[in-house]
Amino acid sequence: MKTPTATPPVVDQETWSRERDRLLEREKAHTREGDAIAAARRRLPMYEVDGNARFVSDTGGRTLIEVFEGRTQLVLKKHMFHQGEPPERQCMGCTYNIWNFQDASYLHAQDVTFAVIADGPWDEVESFRRWMGYSLPWYSAEELDQENLDQLFGGTWGGFAFYLRVDDRVFLTYETTARGIDRFMPALNLLDSTVYGRQEVWEDSPAGWPQRPTFAHWRTDEDGQAVGERGEGRPTP
Repeated sequence: MKTPTATPPVVDQETWSRERDRLLEREKAHTREGDAIAAARRRLPMYEVDGNARFVSDTGGRTLIEVFEGRTQLVLKKHMFHQGEPPERQCMGCTYNIWNFQDASYLHAQDVTFAVIADGPWDEVESFRRWMGYSLPWYSAEELDQENLDQLFGGTWGGFAFYLRVDDRVFLTYETTARGIDRFMPALNLLDSTVYGRQEVWEDSPAGWPQRPTFAHWRTDEDGQAVGERGEGRPTP
């Protein structure tokens, strides 16, 4: 631990309260805009996907409909997997996601199932899951080809896909990736409220604030798409 050399200016309580109230108005506007976006998200159309697509699991295999476990909604975390690599070389961002969410009780109470699907061979995926101590359901997409994956959730990895089951039909209602998954990571949201923030090099922080490369940096490629670049190191857990 190091004593910080760069700190905010020191003021009296009255000045601090005035500045805090000024920021609070912006925070309230941000919350209201988030509510409006969520309302628009609930009004998105949906499209049907193959509910019989099969994932590999510890029971030998399950269809997408079976992954719902009898509930009407499903959240799938699409975990990137580096085949043949040890746990410390697996996706740092996906590890951040899953480590921050290990109990789906509150989702189950709202008729929502949470599961993780990885794009690696099941024997390696299951070994990684057990080594990390994860208890939520995990599946492998090793038996699905790219056409299946594109139809199920756009074929991209690292983000989340959200589904609705209507009897024996399954529909994709929403998906997000890249910076869209920030709001699903409570540790990042807590760090955003600390004085030094996430301490990542892309953040707009005052001079002297601690900043360093972390699990990923996002840049925009020539097609305008967000691309994750692995930082140095290993997943923190």
